[in-house]
Amino acid sequence: MKILVSEDIWSFNLETALREISEQRREQALKFKYEQGQRLCVLAYQLLKQALKEEYGITENPIFEYNEHGKPSIVGHPEIFFNLSHCKEAAVCAISDQPVGIDVESIREFKESLMRYTMNDDETEQITQSAQPDASFISLWTMKEATLKLLGTGISSDLKTVIDPTKYKYTTINRQRYIYTISEFL
Repeated sequence: MKILVSEDIWSFNLETALREISEQRREQALKFKYEQGQRLCVLAYQLLKQALKEEYGITENPIFEYNEHGKPSIVGHPEIFFNLSHCKEAAVCAISDQPVGIDVESIREFKESLMRYTMNDDETEQITQSAQPDASFISLWTMKEATLKLLGTGISSDLKTVIDPTKYKYTTINRQRYIYTISEFL
């Protein structure tokens, strides 16, 4: 498995980058109203292109197909699994020969109502007892999102029961302003 992370949101020429990606991804990027969203969408795709070249020698722009819940796969390469995510500070890409999920979120203040709706009692206690409850909430949230992305189901199940260390391996990285988690099957 290869994980790529980039905070270089503003260091590339957006017009040039849009010409260098697939038409499909360009259309997705341009759906974002603000330039930052467009840049993050392009950056995540650039990370995937880099990983595909480094790991598999693939140099053409990947084209995606989607399952019924929106999980992408690469047309013509069912043996390659990947996942992309971005937040306002960074874009991340996970690529593997096994299913993988990744999520990145900015660390920000959370709402107690959201915690009560999405976290089980143990997770709620972990958050409220933490010296950094905002980071604890985001850490657990990225674990849930990465797992749902691994499964390819979208948010269609009870969020309180998503995290299961008996079924999934989690790797969580805290980068001060954001946190990302990779989820894999055990």
